[in-house]
Amino acid sequence: MASESIESSTKMEEEEEWRRDTVLPEVMKIVCSRFMVPHKDLISLLRVSPSLRRSLNSYYSLWPVIDLREYNNAGDRLLAALSLARYQNVNQISLEFAQGVEDKHMELLKNKFKSSVQNLEHLNLNGCQKITDKGVEAITAACPKLKSFSIYWNVRVSDLSMMYLVKNCKNIIDLNLSGCKNISDQSLQLIANNYLLLESLNLTRCVKLTDGGLQQILCKCCALRTVNLYADSSFTVVAYKKFSLLVHLRFLDLCGAQNLSDEGLSCVAKCKNLVSLNLTWCVRLTDVGVVSIAHGCTSLEFLSLFGIVGVTDNCLEALSVSCSNTITTLDVNGCVGIKRRSREELLQLFPHLICFKVHS
Repeated sequence: MASESIESSTKMEEEEEWRRDTVLPEVMKIVCSRFMVPHKDLISLLRVSPSLRRSLNSYYSLWPVIDLREYNNAGDRLLAALSLARYQNVNQISLEFAQGVEDKHMELLKNKFKSSVQNLEHLNLNGCQKITDKGVEAITAACPKLKSFSIYWNVRVSDLSMMYLVKNCKNIIDLNLSGCKNISDQSLQLIANNYLLLESLNLTRCVKLTDGGLQQILCKCCALRTVNLYADSSFTVVAYKKFSLLVHLRFLDLCGAQNLSDEGLSCVAKCKNLVSLNLTWCVRLTDVGVVSIAHGCTSLEFLSLFGIVGVTDNCLEALSVSCSNTITTLDVNGCVGIKRRSREELLQLFPHLICFKVHS
């Protein structure tokens, strides 16, 4: 009896070991590959057991992303990660609002780990304020297949960075330069001449830009689907007229466009596929311009007229005729000319509304 008990116990231990060292790792590999487990969760799974760690580390396709958002010492962490075999073919790196990311890290990446980032397509350097043109030169030279480049809130980069970008990365379709206050029309000309297939462009608070630069973009980058010009108040009708060329445009943010007139908005109205339009604080607009949007953009889902005192109930009635079945977000707060703007009255015009306030 004792020998049978020992044999049974040994068999159970062997089965447990088999489940732990063979079944669990294989199951986790399947789960992780099918459900795209976030990078940080994968890192946590490495600590479960040595066998699971070995299994996950050997499955390179699980590791296309390095996510170091908001980390401290992120530059050193990035280089340490790239030294690991599992990151030999990384596709996406995010250093958004990470600390300790400097030009020297970009140069070391280029010199030591270029082979690991040859297929990198998405790079997020948002808030990495110590990166300069020198760092952009290094990282773009190392990553020729970039499709998405985001460097929000960086006042150290200049037109020189855009020269390096267009020289080294030919496939950019998504570009975020929000808050890069030293970017000028020269950058827009470089972008327009080199990225004809650009789909998304964010120029929020790029205060040095003028009509000339924006016209270059609107005339040449006709594949644009998303344009963000939030708080860019210097543009005039000369540039706004060119929006009529963007037949694929779906998202447009013109918040704070102080010079946007009804004439300019009537050209935006020719973007038939527009689904999201932010006209917050576009103070020169009247019913005329908004009615043109109602007639032209019949697929609108999001519209903000916040703070525009020149519009009345007439523009909402026009919108309700063409967009009552599509609009789910409508902000008319501060529009003192619109008298029927209670939640109940708006729902009568737009029965699918779920959001009544965009700005606070």
